[in-house]
Amino acid sequence: MADENCTEVTQFTFSGLTEHPQLKPILFVLFLGSYALTLVGNLGLIALIKVSPQLHTPMYFLLSNLAFLDICYSSTISPKMLLDLPTKNKVISFAGCLTQFYFYAVFATAEIYLLAAMAYDRYVAISKPLLYEVVMSSGVCMSLVAASYLAGLLNAIVHTSALLRLSFCSSSVINNFYCDGPPLFVVASTDTCLNERLMFVFVGFNMMATNLLILTSYACIVVVMGRMGSAAGRRKACSTCASHLAAVIIFYVSATFNYMQPSSTNSLGRKKIASIFYTIIVPMLNPMIYSLRNKEVKNALSNFIRRKIILNIKPLSFFFTKILGFRDGA
Repeated sequence: MADENCTEVTQFTFSGLTEHPQLKPILFVLFLGSYALTLVGNLGLIALIKVSPQLHTPMYFLLSNLAFLDICYSSTISPKMLLDLPTKNKVISFAGCLTQFYFYAVFATAEIYLLAAMAYDRYVAISKPLLYEVVMSSGVCMSLVAASYLAGLLNAIVHTSALLRLSFCSSSVINNFYCDGPPLFVVASTDTCLNERLMFVFVGFNMMATNLLILTSYACIVVVMGRMGSAAGRRKACSTCASHLAAVIIFYVSATFNYMQPSSTNSLGRKKIASIFYTIIVPMLNPMIYSLRNKEVKNALSNFIRRKIILNIKPLSFFFTKILGFRDGA
């Protein structure tokens, strides 16, 4: 139990990413560029899916929700981190810390469940192409998205409620650049055994449940591909899954490394590096992964650009035709 005479902290101080003055401007530029690319890439992907009729399919409905989640959970961390990076005192209030942790837990958890739902979508598309639109109806897609958000809300409520029972008296310096469970456990003055067990159980269940669904879906996909008669069909199936599989591997490896280890001062430095990958790098890479390796997205983008060019050229051509016609008549 914490000392009854101790004074509860009202704010925390982040240790940040680095204390080297020479590295701070470099990191600021790099992470500002990463965050800008995250916003532009994901917002652009959402807009392209909305305006392109050929992308109005279950796969791209789920992908637009993934892009939205990338924007949300990156925005709970990156703006505060960028503001803190050039400053010496990286302070956040106790309420602000819990709020940041809550929303981060909601969006990050929802993302792993949505990635699992996308794996199931790929299995249906490859194994039952003729029934794809029927099986993955709008109602099913909405249910999968809603279930992902409900899982995120439940996970965030459990961990945030557990954090409220802790006392923080001896230290207010968090060895991280945002509020997360393991760094907060280290500076808590009360026993964090329950919090660590909840973290291990809930994060472990979320990881195992979603991993099981993803692995099962891809195992079934491999079986279906083995039964395909043509090499072209197998290549098309591989191309369909490659983007999703790349996003899953990057996200899960870094998240597993961060959460499925005991909290300790020695491991926080390594966890901080892993956190950079799935809070800053992954949201930036996802729209690139799904755009550069996806012919449908590239075709939709080229068609959209051509339509815009034609719409801009028509008024000009009409104007010049009128002018020239007027001069000829004169």
